[in-house]
Amino acid sequence: MATKRLQKLSDIRRYLANLLNRFEAGEINETHLKAAAYVANILTGTIRDSELEERITRMEQQLNEEA
Repeated sequence: MATKRLQKLSDIRRYLANLLNRFEAGEINETHLKAAAYVANILTGTIRDSELEERITRMEQQLNEEA
């Protein structure tokens, strides 16, 4: 099985769309769909938090440089 790189929100969006298409085609069952969607949701929050943390760090550095 190929490794999927889910590092950006757009990666997760494509992954979830593919997952839903596979479910609708009968390739995966509902349990698999729910589990993968649950983990993708956690990863989405983690990515958002990480991006926010990086932005705050950059802003703090800018403020310290100006002071």
